[in-house]
Amino acid sequence: MAILVTGGAGYIGSHMVQELVDAGDQVVVLDNLSTGFRYLLPNQVPVIVGSTGDRDLLTQAMTKHRIDAVIHFAASVVVPDSVRDPLGYYLNNTMNTAILVDAAVHSGVKQFIFSSTAAVYGNAETSPVREETPTKPISPYGTSKLMSEIMLHDAARAHDLRFVVLRYFNVAGADPKLRTGQSTPNATHLIKVACEVALGRRPKLDVFGTDYPTRDGTCIRDYIHVSDLARAHSAALGYLRRGGASATFNCGYGHGFSVLEVIEAVKRANGGDFPVEATERRPGDPATLVADVGRLRATLDWRPQFDNLDTIVTHALAWERRLGSRRSS
Repeated sequence: MAILVTGGAGYIGSHMVQELVDAGDQVVVLDNLSTGFRYLLPNQVPVIVGSTGDRDLLTQAMTKHRIDAVIHFAASVVVPDSVRDPLGYYLNNTMNTAILVDAAVHSGVKQFIFSSTAAVYGNAETSPVREETPTKPISPYGTSKLMSEIMLHDAARAHDLRFVVLRYFNVAGADPKLRTGQSTPNATHLIKVACEVALGRRPKLDVFGTDYPTRDGTCIRDYIHVSDLARAHSAALGYLRRGGASATFNCGYGHGFSVLEVIEAVKRANGGDFPVEATERRPGDPATLVADVGRLRATLDWRPQFDNLDTIVTHALAWERRLGSRRSS
């Protein structure tokens, strides 16, 4: 039996693959390689190049490799892009997920882990945000993920399928062994962008709003190390394999850092200053977005190993240097 990881050549997916391989699991990756990279994966892992919307390809892969669990990362994830191209996001994130779930059900897959997002909460009125907080997404990206969650609930009621939905907050950092990290050009993640500016690969870092009702006027976010997030998926898989009921969990650390605090951490890690420019707020950015992770910690066999902003930034910066060396060689 094997685990199918969709989007397994991407940022979070490749960390998941490394985590599973380290644990001795059999892994198969499905990725269209539009934002993923084969070099991020162990050589022994089979990679099927294709779409989660290709029902025949999915069915063949699940049968051939005897897939018994799916971990679904493949998605479009840039919020502003979803506003410009909502139908593209609903196609890739929602309709393709429906096809994937259908193929899984008809192939006898019993366990499904879905990569969701805190964007399903929209501008949450309370912080920390609990799983019971009303879901009011304000972008097509968030809506596309919430629709997929709803489909999973309905499919599980109708078929012999159990699932875990993991709602990510802000994912950052890189594999401590530097086997993989955030490699997508023109990424929008704050820590990734700050590291690129620190290393001279972007001219400056924009701070979108300095007048929020927070301790320093900039937005506060809950940053979770990508390796800890991968371990949360492993814990979720173990939970399902032990017979756990379908469930939804927030994935974060339960505390946040401001934009300016993240910038200072990158400066410390890099040992120098870099250009920062304050600009206007972006529409829809909540002042504070921090996860309530009580359910995650109480239910899953998971404890974070890298709950430290300086550690997260140090790993991200080390990967950015390694990535730069690779591109220049």
